[in-house]
Amino acid sequence: METHSIESCAKAKMAIRDTLDIVGGKWKLVLISVLRSGKKGFNELSREAGISPRILSKELQELEMNGLVSRKVCDTKPVTVQYELTPYSETLGDVLIAMEKWGFQHRNKIMHGIEGVSN
Repeated sequence: METHSIESCAKAKMAIRDTLDIVGGKWKLVLISVLRSGKKGFNELSREAGISPRILSKELQELEMNGLVSRKVCDTKPVTVQYELTPYSETLGDVLIAMEKWGFQHRNKIMHGIEGVSN
């Protein structure tokens, strides 16, 4: 891990806080992960993510406001809405890959009692 000066440490903390403000919480990264497989309707997204409609609506609004998810109202009866990731959301690709890698390592460590985990 890189050593920081006081100034660079403060900037790093601010950048991490900014990131967590956008994708932090229980559901945002789960929703982004589910949407990586393609467009989803509201109910399908609720089912796949295991999230209540009320919370899903709030989370999707925030993701849309931050430019990570787009919302398309379809001309159907009844009206349906499709959600998909925006090109900007691809900037989180490295973050998601790193989190997935760490999550697998951590689960392996917990499940198998491994002392040291390799990269």
